[in-house]
Amino acid sequence: MSSVPASAFLALALILFCIGLYGALTKRNTVIVLISIELMLNAVNINLVTFSKYGIAPSITGQVFALFAISVAAAEAAVGLAILISLYRTRKTVNIDEMDTMKN
Repeated sequence: MSSVPASAFLALALILFCIGLYGALTKRNTVIVLISIELMLNAVNINLVTFSKYGIAPSITGQVFALFAISVAAAEAAVGLAILISLYRTRKTVNIDEMDTMKN
């Protein structure tokens, strides 16, 4: 059984983070921005698990941190979608450019 090198996991995390960063900075749809932020958080989780397995002192702490990051990402997604639904009900759009003030 061959082992996958740490550089492959780090390259995957880099690609996911770059795709997420591109989506978060260039897209105008709020749902796409939320999905892009989730991609970036998943890239961080891949790094945490990779360094917990291949690091200088391998331990389970990276996996525990990844578990906490997943729960925070789930809460962030729930709150973000709740805010998005509320904004859509009042403004009838999910375009970020049209959500620049708190007033109607």
